[in-house]
Amino acid sequence: MLLTMMRNTTLALLALFIVQSNALSFTLEIAGKIKNTTDAENKNYVFTDNELFAMPIHSITTSTSWTPREKFDGVLLADILAKAGAEGTMMTLYALNDYYIDVPLSDVTKYNMILAYKMGGNMLKVRDFGPLFLIYPRDSGGAELNSPLYNSRFIWQINRIVIK
Repeated sequence: MLLTMMRNTTLALLALFIVQSNALSFTLEIAGKIKNTTDAENKNYVFTDNELFAMPIHSITTSTSWTPREKFDGVLLADILAKAGAEGTMMTLYALNDYYIDVPLSDVTKYNMILAYKMGGNMLKVRDFGPLFLIYPRDSGGAELNSPLYNSRFIWQINRIVIK
């Protein structure tokens, strides 16, 4: 009996360790033309994953060129930019591999895009478009959002946004 309890306790602790070691931890840096900073020396606003998770969650159910129709959960990009005090007309979104794309700030209010951290109820991992994936409401946005121009703006593995 005691041996069984010890084995079960050991297995439970091992499972907890595995879950914690696989936990996704990331940051999102906002730089450029912003009024608010968390790091005055570097003139940027850095969100931790927990800060993003604490913000209101929004969902978009849509397909992308890389995924079937799925429910994406995340934070409104407008909320993130408002918290950083973004002022400008363009933003450059950067991925972990330094890929980047320019997106007009007008898209933020026009389409209510989200920075998704979940797809189909599962956290996005780096190998699966994470930690953050820019999602437009493509399926409900008409022909414009199904164009090659907007298709190119679905950037994933986002870790930095520069406001211009």
